[in-house]
Amino acid sequence: MANPRKRVPENVPGDFFVDSTCIDCDACRQIAPAVFGEAAETSFVKAQPQSSAEQRQALQALLACPTGSIGCLGHDDVKAVMRDFPLLIEEPVYYCGYNSPKSYGGNSYFIRHPAGNWLIDSPKFVTPLVRQLEALGGIAHIFLTHRDDVADAQRYAEHFGGRRIIHREELSSQPGAEVVLDGEGPWPLAPGYLAIPTPGHTKGHCVLLYQERFLFTGDHLDWDRDSRHLSASEDYCWYSWPQQAESMGRLAKYRFEWVLPGHGQRVRLPAAEMRLQIERLAESMRERNRT
Repeated sequence: MANPRKRVPENVPGDFFVDSTCIDCDACRQIAPAVFGEAAETSFVKAQPQSSAEQRQALQALLACPTGSIGCLGHDDVKAVMRDFPLLIEEPVYYCGYNSPKSYGGNSYFIRHPAGNWLIDSPKFVTPLVRQLEALGGIAHIFLTHRDDVADAQRYAEHFGGRRIIHREELSSQPGAEVVLDGEGPWPLAPGYLAIPTPGHTKGHCVLLYQERFLFTGDHLDWDRDSRHLSASEDYCWYSWPQQAESMGRLAKYRFEWVLPGHGQRVRLPAAEMRLQIERLAESMRERNRT
């Protein structure tokens, strides 16, 4: 629970606030961009909610915050908002919410599918979300992009009987995973699902392409809200930036319209523009390697 005595000084006056335990994961700014802003290594309340929609988004951000760093002094019905998660992005893909501190606040996603639902990376294992996922039909498959964002994957696997899928190079983070990807791929996992190797951020990092429309990118790729371009982070590349650049270039041969990252802003673009942005980003990454 956020502590009013630890409010960061940037907060505007009002019921909603961010305290000093914030880890600047960006989740609140993605969910409620009209309410939350970014200061030096923290989020803050830049404007109190002005509508019922903004109020609900702010409460969703409060629940999604991995460190419980968002507080509300009012008497809003947080329990009702719990039933909002997972949040629909576009059928049949949802954002889970309840980001986990074990993944530094990484986003996780849910695909509802008649042949078995999928979880991509892991949120916190919390009762309200578990009940909602049960109501949606449970989880048959858990795709883990890389070691950083496994969070509570084992608990979800145990509860739902879901098969965890991870590359062998990341296996030490989930040694009991039921499906291990070997070699260089790509790997068709089921009709419409393709795991694509993207070494760079970590050695065994992989992304998941669903129906040539949704690309779940882990920590490989996201959208920069300021520059309005696709982006990758050299500062948070733990294995090999040159390999990440080459992995980026190889994505240009795939068709997709959505980038759904573990960290950073998601975005939808026309497939042709997405390919062009991927090509430009890959070239800029290679250029940095040459200098």
